Amino acid sequence: MRFFKKAARGIPDLYLSIVLIVLYLPIGVVVAYSFNKSKNGVLWTGFTTEWYNKLFQSREIMETFRNSLTVALWSCSIAAILGSVGAVALARGRFRTKGFIENVSTLPIMLPEIVLGMAYMTSFSLMGIPFGTVTLVLAHLAFCVPYVTINVRSRLVGLDPSYEEAARDLGASSAKAFITIVVPLIAPAILAGVLLAFAMSLDDMVISLYASGPEAKTFPVYVYGKLKTNVPPSINAMSTLTLGVTCIAVALSRVLGGKRK
Repeated sequence: MRFFKKAARGIPDLYLSIVLIVLYLPIGVVVAYSFNKSKNGVLWTGFTTEWYNKLFQSREIMETFRNSLTVALWSCSIAAILGSVGAVALARGRFRTKGFIENVSTLPIMLPEIVLGMAYMTSFSLMGIPFGTVTLVLAHLAFCVPYVTINVRSRLVGLDPSYEEAARDLGASSAKAFITIVVPLIAPAILAGVLLAFAMSLDDMVISLYASGPEAKTFPVYVYGKLKTNVPPSINAMSTLTLGVTCIAVALSRVLGGKRK
């Protein structure tokens, strides 16, 4: 019986180990093969950093990655403003449709991406907006805003109102008390939401596929297109660098999210 009890206790650890291997082994393979000498990316023939050197010489890859960064920076910058304003309205406003708006505001991160992608493509076509950087920013903005809104709203709900009340008692107006007291307190939450949204924007492929144009392809869309023909080893190198940037953004978001509690 003791043997079976010990075996039963080890099942959760075994299950977790299997899940982690299934999730992260493919990522580890991509990172490992970014240092592989082989051009076909199947057989390991030795260690090299050649593909990282060729990566920065590839105009096509660098241009698509630059497009991804441009779209992510623009969409996250605008989302920081819109999401923060929306969070303040939802946390402090009192109106009948508040609950409905709260639910609707989270839909872009809950709906399947292919549904959103088709919706954006149809909307932009009907409005006659040329597909390119503008449509990409608008599409990414739709799912970046909720990340900021959720982070900032949770911070505002847990914020002690006595700080702002003390500023008003000392003669500060409502606007000045909000800017000098509340904004610095919610700044980590805003930045955490922005970093998380940046990681999601940089990684997005499905929505970008429907919202991009021939002159404004993002790096994930470029990789998807290469899967149909031939994937150059330089893509493994860029994927590794993108993974590093994404991990840093998510880690900073978690650290800032923990500091605001």
